[in-house]
Parts: sequence; C-alpha cells; structure tokens
Amino acid sequence: MRTVWATAAFALLAGCSSGKSDAPAVAQGGEHISCAVSGAKSFSDTCAVDRIDADGKLTLVVRHPDGAFRRFAVVTDGRGLVVADGAEQARTKIEGDQLAVSVAGDRYLFPAKVKTTVADAKP
Repeated sequence: MRTVWATAAFALLAGCSSGKSDAPAVAQGGEHISCAVSGAKSFSDTCAVDRIDADGKLTLVVRHPDGAFRRFAVVTDGRGLVVADGAEQARTKIEGDQLAVSVAGDRYLFPAKVKTTVADAKP
C-alpha cells in the first residue's frame, strides 16, 4: 500500500513541476495598467485593476497574471496610493502623466492627474 501512495505522490509532484505554466498572459479585468511584477525587468500591460468604493474611500486591487494581487488605498495627501494591507511600503513618484508605484519586487504605472493649486497656476 505504501508503494501505491508513494507512486501517486510522486506523480502529483511531477505534474506540478513540469515547467508548464497555466497562468494567463494577461490578468482578467476590464482596465489594465503597465506592470513589471516578480522582479521583471520590463513593463507590459498585463495587470488588471478593480476599483472598490466603500464609504467614500477608494481602494484599487491590482491583479497579476499569475493570480497574485495587491491592494492600494487612494490617498489625497500627495502620495497618490499607499499599500492597503501588508508590511511593505509603496514608493511613489510622478513620471509625466503616470504615477510610478513600486512595492518589493513589483512595479506599476497608473494613469495620474496632477492637481495644481492656485499658487502653482501661472497668470
């Protein structure tokens, strides 16, 4: 009986480590952003974004093609986004008309609108 279980377990492990990926090339969702996840060197439009508005607070859930995701809270203090859960902190920077966000080995480019104040406006 042990031989049967050991053989079955080995067959299951071999199937899992075949090197074949069942992850889609693009995360499912209506809105996509450029991302470079899991340490990728270049960006591609493969991450999907879900918007959740609860009690007047907007949260963005970014879905990776492999099924992983990150949640970001939208803030109005100039940072744009902060990590909604987890220990890692988001680093943000405006790059042209995009907000570049990096968390650990993941990077994202969100469309951004920079608010100008009366002091910033030129006559």
